[in-house]
Amino acid sequence: MHYWTSGSEAAGLDVLKQLLEKRGVTWSDSPVAGGTGMNMVQVLRARIASDTAPSAAQMHAQQVQAWAAEGVLTDLSDLAKKEDWAKIIAPELVPLISYNGKTVAVPVNVHRSNWLWYNKKVFDKAGVQPPTTWDEFNQVSEKLLAAGVTPLALGGQPWQEADLFENVVLGLGGADFYRKALIEQDQEAIKSETMVKVFDQLRVMNKFVDKNYPGRDWNLATQMVIKGEAGMQIMGDWAKGELSLAKMEPNVDYGCSPAPGTKGDYVWLTDNFGFFTTKDENRVKGQMEMASAILDKDFQEAFNIKKGSIPSRVDVSMDKFDFCGKAAYADRAEAQKTNTSLPSLTHNAATGATKTGVFLDVVSTFFETPTMTSQQAIDQLVAGLKSAE
Repeated sequence: MHYWTSGSEAAGLDVLKQLLEKRGVTWSDSPVAGGTGMNMVQVLRARIASDTAPSAAQMHAQQVQAWAAEGVLTDLSDLAKKEDWAKIIAPELVPLISYNGKTVAVPVNVHRSNWLWYNKKVFDKAGVQPPTTWDEFNQVSEKLLAAGVTPLALGGQPWQEADLFENVVLGLGGADFYRKALIEQDQEAIKSETMVKVFDQLRVMNKFVDKNYPGRDWNLATQMVIKGEAGMQIMGDWAKGELSLAKMEPNVDYGCSPAPGTKGDYVWLTDNFGFFTTKDENRVKGQMEMASAILDKDFQEAFNIKKGSIPSRVDVSMDKFDFCGKAAYADRAEAQKTNTSLPSLTHNAATGATKTGVFLDVVSTFFETPTMTSQQAIDQLVAGLKSAE
């Protein structure tokens, strides 16, 4: 079970299917559309409750921990020890695939969510450069509006709006503020003047999206950038998978730069597969083959090139990756040295589902309710997080 249903996601998944076929594993596909997997979680929970859990399911880091706590994930410790996962997997991921001393999931990739993608032809025609601060973003957006182009491609879904929010939090507040406000949910940070400015900036961005944004899927927003209907998209590097699928070349047809104010920072998330306990020996064999296949070096290279992400293994060559892929890899290495590598709130890497849900609900309500003030949003955040304790 998975939620990779866009063109580039499906292309990446095909690499895994083909590798498993070579290993004698039959793939029975069960996709559930919906960004960040929120729809899939509901379907998955229903299947587990009815004792028809899939053999394997895609899950974000905090979801791994939640399912492990329920005791429904297969223990992969023997395989992990045999293949030395602790040495080959990016160090920040190891705790997230572990629970009570056991290895309970396998990471497929590492995505970066603080990217700004822009159509170079649109920018050149408007005579603008990629913005490096939020003030510059507003100025560039005004020029794009004047040129008759939608400045920001966005889908009106809670996770996409929360993606914007966490990028503004980091861009205006910096890594320490991001850590306090989003990871630790520190009351002083959430109630601060900086957070007021974050919501003020979000409100400004209302006028930079087109009126048809409600309900739009992320990949359809990326298509707006591809077609030149929109100038920019702030989105994780899964957007690059769609740009590549459209035969667009980085630094020729499109550009990638850190979201405004986040140069030097790396906001990450990871897609993992967990395997549900079963007494069927054939299924167990298939699970172990799939877990091993996911960390195959050739698979890690081929899959992540198509998906837009970078490998979860630290020893995969980046030679075949494009400019933006190599930039992501280099930026992560730098951020790890400066302690500015940060887990994404929106994509279930920073905190548990309940508190993440509070942020998504409040941010989405604020973005879609023009009469709501920044202070009202902050008050709702504080109340919601208190009740989620």
